[in-house]
Amino acid sequence: MKRIRNFCIIAHIDHGKSTLADRILEITHTVEQREMKEQMLDQMELERERGITIKLQPVRMQFVKDGVPYTINLIDTPGHVDFTYEVSRSLQACEGAVLVVDATQGIQAQTIANLYLALEQNLTIIPVINKIDLPASNVSRVTEEIVNLLGCDPSEIVPVSAKTGENVERILHAIIERVPEPIGEESAPARALIFDSVFDDYRGVIAYVRMVDGTFARGQQLYLMGKKTASSVLEVGYFHPKLVSEDTLRAGDIGYIVTGFKGVEDARVGDTITNKEHQATAALPGYKEVKPMVFAGVYAKDSSKYPVLREAMGKLKLNDAALVFEPENSTALGFGFRCGFLGLLHLDIVSERLRREFGLDLIVTTPSVAYRVHRTNGAVEIISSPLDLPDRTHIDHIEEPTMAVDIVTPTQYIGSIMQLVNEKRGKPREHEIEYLEETRAILHYEIPLAGIVVDFYDKLKNVSSGYASLNYDFAGFTEADLVRMDILVAEEAVGPLASMVYADEAQRAGRVVCESLKELLPRQMFEIKIQAAIGQKVIASERLPAMRKDVTAKLYGGDVTRKRKLLEKQKAGKKRMKTMGKVDIPQEAFLAILKR
Repeated sequence: MKRIRNFCIIAHIDHGKSTLADRILEITHTVEQREMKEQMLDQMELERERGITIKLQPVRMQFVKDGVPYTINLIDTPGHVDFTYEVSRSLQACEGAVLVVDATQGIQAQTIANLYLALEQNLTIIPVINKIDLPASNVSRVTEEIVNLLGCDPSEIVPVSAKTGENVERILHAIIERVPEPIGEESAPARALIFDSVFDDYRGVIAYVRMVDGTFARGQQLYLMGKKTASSVLEVGYFHPKLVSEDTLRAGDIGYIVTGFKGVEDARVGDTITNKEHQATAALPGYKEVKPMVFAGVYAKDSSKYPVLREAMGKLKLNDAALVFEPENSTALGFGFRCGFLGLLHLDIVSERLRREFGLDLIVTTPSVAYRVHRTNGAVEIISSPLDLPDRTHIDHIEEPTMAVDIVTPTQYIGSIMQLVNEKRGKPREHEIEYLEETRAILHYEIPLAGIVVDFYDKLKNVSSGYASLNYDFAGFTEADLVRMDILVAEEAVGPLASMVYADEAQRAGRVVCESLKELLPRQMFEIKIQAAIGQKVIASERLPAMRKDVTAKLYGGDVTRKRKLLEKQKAGKKRMKTMGKVDIPQEAFLAILKR
């Protein structure tokens, strides 16, 4: 135990966590030079392709300092705000955190958010300035920022270049000197915290655990204290970074246990594993239940693939503890799932994984947020789809989720960012502007989640020339004047096109949808009315003219009354067709509207 150190790397997205992890793996000779590749710990094809970390990834390394061998466990974490849950779980399995800051960009929004998560867990922070080899790096300025943020001594900050490997060994020395050893009793009943889990088709559920007390060995009986289920320990081992089996896992270790559970819900993240014969009395504090922020419907294009989609969602849920879903049926799209995500990147990654790993063709409906509806009889319910909204006469008021938003930006962009925030109905929090230094500031706002969900991040990057960074956290529900806007095609409401809009913006939004549908819908033999309505009141309307067949083509010569007679007959036929005609809305129209 005295020679074990557990730490994780935290940083803003693209500040060099995975590259630093690569160099540490090389220095400790964990991976042979011939097997080494960039982003070594990013196992997923999608991570390597996009250059981002999506899943946390543990690895065990050996390092000798002053002739004494140490075991060092590292957990590499994601940087994007949507994967904060992965970061918080990693932190609970460690005693120390390496905080990486880019020497060219300085402290960003996610740096601060991840730092606060680490401080909440009372972790030892080792500040590191990365990318000191770049011509644009400004080490003295970034050092000053870190000192102001952490209140540490400048000598505690390690300046490194993860790309060239310069000074990286100093981080390992700092970890051994400053990070405390794990506390735990090897003789006590076994207790292990599940901080992640994956599903293997042949071996069932593999739990990634941090051993707190006792030991686990192959063949023992394990018991899950939260789920109250038992199984056998089929194998234990550690990450190197591939799975390497060993005889026992001891207190203080980070490793894996092959549980033999076949159900995807059996080994929940945050549960405590103990020995069935010698059970521990108290479970470990688990994780806060994560709240999904963004909801979308996920359907298979081919409705016969629904069973495949259902199985795929179950398997993904095990690998991604933040994913929430329930079955849903839509008249237009068939059977599918209503899914809850932490943000748009999370939605994007999950749908991409379903496409690649399970070969599914998907339809993903427009992202929406969950609203809290207060009924006139005092009941309160949460709705995540506009179709679930009760009749307006039964609603007292509606509340929408708002987010506490922190935006780190160079000072010259403050004006344009404030303008963007006002457009999205943002309100300043106390201490609206906080200056990090003369040229950089943090803006604190509360913005409705619906305003952030679709394109806020893109617009923020646009108005700040790419320099601003964003972090947001759930702040609570606030009352809002919201209504459900229905879309009618040929006087029939189309369920999946319904949306929640602000009452004062409804007309503009209705007009946009009607105009888009007019462009996209195929013309019929009769005229089609496209309408946006709130309740019984139509707020925007467009007409799609009928296709006209030339019924007079067969005429030659004769009186004009013959021509008129045929045209009148056609007109009467179209009128009759209009009363019974049904419009089939093509999938492209759904997708285009949903992406508006």
